[in-house]
Amino acid sequence: MKQKLKGILSKLKIFVPKKTSELQIPKDVVYRSDVKFGQGGDRALKMDILHPRTLPNVPMPVLVWIHSGAFRGGSKREGLPQLLPFAQQGYFCATIEYRLSHEAIFPAQIEDCKCGIRFLRAHARTFHLDPDRIGVWGSSAGGYLAALLGITHHVKEFEGKGGWDGFSSRVQAVCDWFGPTDFLRIRDFPSQIDRNAADAPEALLIGGPLQENKEKVAKANPITYLTKEASPFLIMHSEDDPLVPFNQSQLLVEALQQAGVEVTFEVIEGGKHDGKKFYSLDVLKKVENFFKKHLER
Repeated sequence: MKQKLKGILSKLKIFVPKKTSELQIPKDVVYRSDVKFGQGGDRALKMDILHPRTLPNVPMPVLVWIHSGAFRGGSKREGLPQLLPFAQQGYFCATIEYRLSHEAIFPAQIEDCKCGIRFLRAHARTFHLDPDRIGVWGSSAGGYLAALLGITHHVKEFEGKGGWDGFSSRVQAVCDWFGPTDFLRIRDFPSQIDRNAADAPEALLIGGPLQENKEKVAKANPITYLTKEASPFLIMHSEDDPLVPFNQSQLLVEALQQAGVEVTFEVIEGGKHDGKKFYSLDVLKKVENFFKKHLER
């Protein structure tokens, strides 16, 4: 069993496949690319889908990946290697795109993510998925957006106008890999990025320098909206992260604990920012167990 799991997880590599063939989709998995799920401003929003070719008797649990890229880059294809093992184990998987900071400022990004969740819920019968078992997983900027999804189910202003009104954007489990939380406190520790600059990733996201836009920073902070009704969290971060300081996850973990929300915090020693340690067998097994606990019957 351990060797089989090791073989599956060995397919997880940190790269963005330009072509489906580079990922080598196995025959037991169906892959669909560029499925339109909503409207982000003046353009269509798309997702890639993976699911087992032989559908199970009961509706499938859902796992959604949200990509990284400092809010100004990245690709939904980044999530395919992470999701493939879950599709082979009976999950319906989707990796979604969202508007980047040069297209629209916050809250456009969370609006697009919520639209993706609503789309899946609206098409539960079509896709043979369970609308009550949806998990999200993201890294860096994607981890931040996953955290927002897990906390802001009651914040109507973040729903946007992308489509599928009347369906919930709530999720049942969140795995946040080294996502930022409080953009003002991100300056507490040394970083390779000058957070005082007007072109810092978080400044571009909210539409101005952080210190001059404290109200916008507060609006973008997941902790601002935290209640005891938030989803269960698995948060993973490395103390030697050079891009997103470790305190960003510490702040969120402490706030979740104080609110009485279930949270597991894993410190990945030597993991840096999206380093190889995050893709070790041990770490990925913890991610798998977390989603099994909260999404599988």
